Amino acid sequence: MLQDSPDNSTADPMPSSTALLFFAVKEEARFFNAPSPSPFRIETHVTGMGRRNADACARRALDQISPQLVFTCGFAGGLHPNIQPGAIVFDADDTFPRTAMIAAAGGLAIRFHCADRVAVNSTEKELLRQTTFADAVEMESGIIRKICKERKIPSATLRVISDASWEDLPLDFNSLLTSDYKLDFRKLTLALVRSPSRISRLIALQRRTRFAAMRLAECLHTVLSEGAV
Repeated sequence: MLQDSPDNSTADPMPSSTALLFFAVKEEARFFNAPSPSPFRIETHVTGMGRRNADACARRALDQISPQLVFTCGFAGGLHPNIQPGAIVFDADDTFPRTAMIAAAGGLAIRFHCADRVAVNSTEKELLRQTTFADAVEMESGIIRKICKERKIPSATLRVISDASWEDLPLDFNSLLTSDYKLDFRKLTLALVRSPSRISRLIALQRRTRFAAMRLAECLHTVLSEGAV
């Protein structure tokens, strides 16, 4: 059974190959436990939201260690109307050694767009779909994958759909973020006081993302388990 885990998970230190996993927020990583046995020494890092935080965290981590592969993981907003909430979606380099295992674990190969802001409603998602031709949107993987490409490290985006293309989020989370992309709980409280009807929708979203995090953890556990590298 999957259980909550700390931000940094390490499997048996004997494997010589290292896999780095990046998540934007701890809620995305909360159910992931490194499988044992595994052909990899596994490290997880929580970058914080947005490109700037992801860039800084990824560079710090990759300056300290040169892994054999990198996963950038978390939630994603659906842009393609046929992609359902809870779907595991991915994009991987041609040289990524575990692509077949991701697909075998139920991953759907798609195209991602790395955005500067949260896509909060169906209108915004439709516009992104039309202008980028992407199937899902996220805010960190694009920059991490770019850094990996510069350093010739095989990488993959592996995410789970938290909200579908036709769904509106209960709040405009962009207006609730600080300048360094952290949730401002005072603004959140004020927004809910002003619109208490949104509380039930926010609770429903939290339940949805909890389920999504479990789905993502299960997939990662399978993909990183013992097997052909």
